[in-house]
Amino acid sequence: MTTGEFDQLYRELILDHYKNPRNHGLLDPADARAEGQNPLCGDEIAVTVRLGAGDVIEEVGFEGRGCAISQAATSMLSDLVKGRTAGEVALMPKEELLNELGIPLTPVRLKCAILGLGVLKLALHKAKGTPLPEEWGTAAKDLVLD
Repeated sequence: MTTGEFDQLYRELILDHYKNPRNHGLLDPADARAEGQNPLCGDEIAVTVRLGAGDVIEEVGFEGRGCAISQAATSMLSDLVKGRTAGEVALMPKEELLNELGIPLTPVRLKCAILGLGVLKLALHKAKGTPLPEEWGTAAKDLVLD
């Protein structure tokens, strides 16, 4: 496969996650929840999590609106973290999610792609006291997390 063919494959995967999001809809009851937005482009994400024994993530649900990158990345993320502990996800590098997306992103699109991850980490922090990434002191200054 050529680079162009790989890019097209990933674009189709992103479009599929955008049109057919996995784990769409908020969980009730939920053990963890948070919301966030990217004011630069208007993306909004709300995430809920159901935890099992040992703080293992059993289910993730999300709702949101915004660009295809933010919504698709959150859909991919919701599958990626199932079966991991809250602590493992708290330490998950954003590069793991970006590798899943598989296409190069501009700095503005990067913020779109990691919004769901930021909201998920905040939900786990609020519910379980897991650490928030140190680099968020500056990297997330353009995101609003509640």
